[in-house]
Amino acid sequence: MMFKLSAKSKERLEGVDPRIIEIVDLALTITHIDFGIPGDGGIRTAERQLELYEKGVSKCDGYNSKSYHQTGLAFDVYAYVDGKASWDRGHLTSVAAAILQAASQLGYKLEWGGLWDLFVDMPHFQLKKD
Repeated sequence: MMFKLSAKSKERLEGVDPRIIEIVDLALTITHIDFGIPGDGGIRTAERQLELYEKGVSKCDGYNSKSYHQTGLAFDVYAYVDGKASWDRGHLTSVAAAILQAASQLGYKLEWGGLWDLFVDMPHFQLKKD
């Protein structure tokens, strides 16, 4: 089964690096679990990044420590299962496998926050800076 991003998820990716769009589009043809882009899953302003930092949901404050989201090099996903968003580790791991496979097929270096040692961020992906 092939999935498509909703209009809202596409809107949330506006302004990100074009490679991310390529990765997401290909991943949707590979994945066995549908996925979408949450509200803060694309570009973020410094002000919004600071709000997320102050809530404790980001390690970057947007000013002294900038997020890849601020430069369009990152995106977040949620799994879409049984008609609703899922943050289940198993669902996100399945989606991540498709996203990482898509990036590899396209020749792009992508990091997944689910593989980080110090701070695991299952929904997060970022293009590696060369």
